[in-house]
Amino acid sequence: MTLEAALGAARDRAVATGRARRAADVATVAACLAVATLLLVAALAPSLLAPGDPFAIDPLAAFSPPSFAHPFGTDESGRDVYTRIVHGAASSLLIGLAATAIGLGLGLLLGALAGLGPRWLDFMTTRVVEVFFAFPGILLALLLIVLVGPGAATATIAVGLSTAPGYARIIRGQFRQVKDAGYVEADVVMGRSWWHRLTRTVLPNTIAPLFVLATLGIGQAVVWASALSYLGLGDPPPSPEWGAMLSAGRTYLLTGIWWLTVCPGLAIVASAVASTLLGRAIERSRRAR
Repeated sequence: MTLEAALGAARDRAVATGRARRAADVATVAACLAVATLLLVAALAPSLLAPGDPFAIDPLAAFSPPSFAHPFGTDESGRDVYTRIVHGAASSLLIGLAATAIGLGLGLLLGALAGLGPRWLDFMTTRVVEVFFAFPGILLALLLIVLVGPGAATATIAVGLSTAPGYARIIRGQFRQVKDAGYVEADVVMGRSWWHRLTRTVLPNTIAPLFVLATLGIGQAVVWASALSYLGLGDPPPSPEWGAMLSAGRTYLLTGIWWLTVCPGLAIVASAVASTLLGRAIERSRRAR
């Protein structure tokens, strides 16, 4: 084989590999968008997917395995698990969205103080963030719940505060990078005011990547909020929140009644995986531009 033929074959393989990767990315994004759409419909209009009552009990149908009448089976009170999962999406996703908003808002504040402020303010803010990093996120959330008390609102705030240090560190680095960029120096040379540089140049180029962070953070927040509910520190029973359903079903897992834990667990996994893969796809497309 000549050198030209070898180079041509290598180029063809690279092109084929690139096309296969792009096709896989498109298929992954399409699947994640489909899952996200179903979750959004379940959160905003659950009756479209499950018109039944999530709290309706039927003792005679207790512990029914998955069937045509009950796709995800029933629980110990005869309540339809599928209906409860669909109607519980609003609670679980709302906690995830609100916690992500709290974490991003606090992280943006701390990151802006550290990234745009003087050196002494950067030092103090960074030390505060490092103190928060000394505690594992779930432990910090548990500490707040112990001080304030359990509940959905407390769990939301706790998860938001526990994710804020990670956001703050990323946002600080982004502010530092943008502040020293050439287009900001061009604004200084042109005599534009500090406020103009902040609002028209620094913030737009810093906040754009935050959408990716938010997309990635929603899945993490849903998992953490479900973990707190699993421990009995979130929505109390008989709420159809996914973590609470996991906690209620764990008692029966060893008796062969697997659907009480597997089905809500799959809902948590699907929401976390969909948001994470969407965030990574958005980040790859942003870097490719």
